[in-house]
Amino acid sequence: MIDRPAEAESTLTLTLPDGSERHVPAGTLPSDVVKSIGERLLQAAVAVQVDGRIQDLVTPLRSGGSFRVLTEKDAPSLDVLRHSAAHILATAVRRIRPEAKIGFGPAIEDGFYYDFEVAEPFTPEDLAAFETEMRKVAAEKYPFVRDEVNRGEAQKRFADDPLKLERLSELGEDEIISTYTDGPFIDLCRGPHVPDTSRLKHFKLTHTAGAYWRGDSRRQMLQRIYGTAFFKKDELDAYLARIEEAKKRDHRVLGKQLDLFMMHPFAPGAVFWTERGTTLFNAIHDFIRARQHDDFKEIKTPLMYNKGLWEISGHWGKYKENMFLVLDNETGEHDFSLKPMNCPSHYLLYLTKKHSYRELPLRYVTFDVLHRNEVTGALSGLTRVRQFQQDDCHVFLREDQITDEVHFLLRFILDYYQTFGLSARLKFATRPEVRIGTDELWDRAEGALRAALEATGMEYELKPGDGAFYGPKIDFDVTDSIGRPWQLGTIQLDYNAPERFDLTYVGDDNEAHRPVVIHRAVSGSLERFIAILIEHFAGAFPVWLAPEQVRVLPITDDYKAYAEQVTAALHDSGVRVHLDARSETLKYRIAEGARMKVPYMVVVGRREAEQGTVAVNVRGAGKEQKPNSVPLDVFVSRVAEENRSRALTLSAHAV
Repeated sequence: MIDRPAEAESTLTLTLPDGSERHVPAGTLPSDVVKSIGERLLQAAVAVQVDGRIQDLVTPLRSGGSFRVLTEKDAPSLDVLRHSAAHILATAVRRIRPEAKIGFGPAIEDGFYYDFEVAEPFTPEDLAAFETEMRKVAAEKYPFVRDEVNRGEAQKRFADDPLKLERLSELGEDEIISTYTDGPFIDLCRGPHVPDTSRLKHFKLTHTAGAYWRGDSRRQMLQRIYGTAFFKKDELDAYLARIEEAKKRDHRVLGKQLDLFMMHPFAPGAVFWTERGTTLFNAIHDFIRARQHDDFKEIKTPLMYNKGLWEISGHWGKYKENMFLVLDNETGEHDFSLKPMNCPSHYLLYLTKKHSYRELPLRYVTFDVLHRNEVTGALSGLTRVRQFQQDDCHVFLREDQITDEVHFLLRFILDYYQTFGLSARLKFATRPEVRIGTDELWDRAEGALRAALEATGMEYELKPGDGAFYGPKIDFDVTDSIGRPWQLGTIQLDYNAPERFDLTYVGDDNEAHRPVVIHRAVSGSLERFIAILIEHFAGAFPVWLAPEQVRVLPITDDYKAYAEQVTAALHDSGVRVHLDARSETLKYRIAEGARMKVPYMVVVGRREAEQGTVAVNVRGAGKEQKPNSVPLDVFVSRVAEENRSRALTLSAHAV
């Protein structure tokens, strides 16, 4: 054990939730404090929260402040359980595969993972064996034992684990080095962990994937095992059911089935939109473009820039590895790049004119194509691409306009999501470790954005250290129809860019003043947003988004002429309609329309031709429902109205 720090002799004051206090020596174990409150509470305790920080029951207390005991009922406990589950997974793997080198094993949003270096990828049979062994480890009820050691001792303990030795070499001289053991297995880890392995009861290993060590494609490929864990069985069951549902909704599968898009190895990370996919893309693009028609100024700017622009903005130093660099034939250097974001080009346009305080807020919006150099292994369908478009906006405003502008943008974004049946939670992200600008500017930016957010009266979650490198931000986490969160929109307040680009406006005193910049995105990447919508609707889009809104099916060629009249009437009303008069059987054509998830299929035969009606099959109505016979003009007006109003549901009852 290492010697306790000098402050171990001091006394810490802990304030309990009821306002009472405990005075304990620094270095006291939290378990002793919890025991002093009550034995039953100690049995239920998972971890503690000290002055906002989570730590386990065996990590010595080194500072005072608020002291709260966390049980299974407290949300932060779930991350502690999942981190411990990762540790138990590593224990099981080393029992079965003792040659496996161990990497990292953190808790993540929906569970946990652990990285291993092995000669061959893990198989489904391996996962089943590891899960069985994890249950044995849990049943053995090993306590998680923390040990604080010096660097030399740690090097001895992990002499056979080069990945751990590399991590150890990065720890600062003053950093406390701790290990945890459960039974014979030992790991280099800060914690926190649950008291013992028996706390892990309801868990599942889900899949494996390759992962570069430290996320660096130049390093070795590791095998990452993913899993999840919950305190309650019904929560695990619900999660696994959601995962199965998500597989059915996979946008990559549905995108192919519905003929929306394709990818090609000659253009990795770039999307080929089919005719149907382009129709969907344009429906979304036209919608937000129309909403921004009155209050925003749409612009377009170049695709490629000299590095001088990125040096001013700070991207050349902070973001260069994510940019596609272009060789300058004159200098022989990569002095140009494709733009990864629009902000600096908007500043250049702003600088071409003098601006009065009366013009502000000035909102530039664009849909330009952007390029970011994502590593090949990270590319995934539409959700992680290299070429994409954003509904990107930059607002130039006076400092006294921040509160009103944030409120305006919040409502704009939330109302936009509501059109798609999406709800959102707000998160406030503060300064990251790697950033530009002075602390004074960051203090002003964070204070102004927080005040504006709180003035709206909306609830939000704090995300310390998760801001952009140039400013704090409000993120919008959208929840889809099966409960999955997606980070989409953002409002970012930037005091740095106006300083770096010397942006000014003329105030009412006829003097030059510095504006503030707000970066705003709603959909984020349109490619990623469409992926989310495909999975949100499971490909069964509402009429206004459906690439094909109505399919007209004549029973035989005898009624093709009337079917053409029906098709023309729908087309003239702005409905996207397709006439399917092929020689295939009606049953086959209906089945194909159902597979393509067409909202309405109308069948026309002798009776319909004589009466001027259509027999309407409504998507999802079920085989037991017979087609409704509806006058043609009524059906046309109903579909046109659904399109115009952007209705989320089909009017089965109305037709």
